Amino acid sequence: MKFTKQHSYYTLDQYLKQEYKSKVFKVALNGDFDCPNRDGSIQKHGCLFCSEKGSGDFAGNKEDTLENQFNSVSNIIHQKWPNALYIVYFQANTNTYGSLDKIKSLFEKAIKLHSNIVAISIATRCDSISNEIYDYLEELNNRIPVWVELGLQSIHQKTLDFMNVGYSVNQFDEAVKNLRQRNIHVIAHIINGFPNETKSMMLETVNHLNKLDIQGIKIHSLYITKNTILGNIYQNNPFPLLTLKEYVDIVSDQLSILKDTVVVHRVNGDAPREDLIAPIWSLKKLVVMNEIDKEMKKKNYYQGINFH
Repeated sequence: MKFTKQHSYYTLDQYLKQEYKSKVFKVALNGDFDCPNRDGSIQKHGCLFCSEKGSGDFAGNKEDTLENQFNSVSNIIHQKWPNALYIVYFQANTNTYGSLDKIKSLFEKAIKLHSNIVAISIATRCDSISNEIYDYLEELNNRIPVWVELGLQSIHQKTLDFMNVGYSVNQFDEAVKNLRQRNIHVIAHIINGFPNETKSMMLETVNHLNKLDIQGIKIHSLYITKNTILGNIYQNNPFPLLTLKEYVDIVSDQLSILKDTVVVHRVNGDAPREDLIAPIWSLKKLVVMNEIDKEMKKKNYYQGINFH
């Protein structure tokens, strides 16, 4: 059974319980990677919405060893779940952007941090995986499941250009194809609520992903944080952001058209409380999730009911 009484969509928790028959936790690690959209290889300003920590606000401290980063989290978890399993998660910045030697060294250390590690998840950009790294990930995937998280954000190139992401939709599609040829799980990230995007445009983004061979999706609203280019733009000239009601309506419709084989890793995201400018409702993750559940029940929706 993919769905539960609580959720009308295929949650990550449900997938992990089916796959591993145990409680599984993701532990975010920081490998001190850079980003080509910041170091000048593509551009220097980065994505407008990206934080100083490269979207790794909840990742480990890059000054610590991987072992210390992992243990600081796992020691707490073990007090309640002594038999917990783990997915090591390289989250901050672009985690395939570097030399093959560095990538191999970090990933090989990471998967050996604990005997209960069952997978490795790698967040990166679609334009930052070389052929030799594709080949290494394929070889690594033969030893331990590899998940690659790719930011798409939107199917609309005008949005991507305005947000200064530095890649194209075609590059994203090609990266998905290359990863799936190597049997590597792909998790796509999308953001709802970009300026000038309508609800129908956001639904088009999910419809495009339905045409690709992805295994997971992460959905969250556009939120504005301090010390970002988008934050400066917003503070100088505020623009409309989605209300909670609008966001819940959009996500419930997106889930209704999403293929039911795709695992929903999240339906909302949150920024560090001290950095968030707007919308404040995004801090209430459980409230957002509950409202989405209620909306789907109200509409008699479940994931994939409107998939074509």
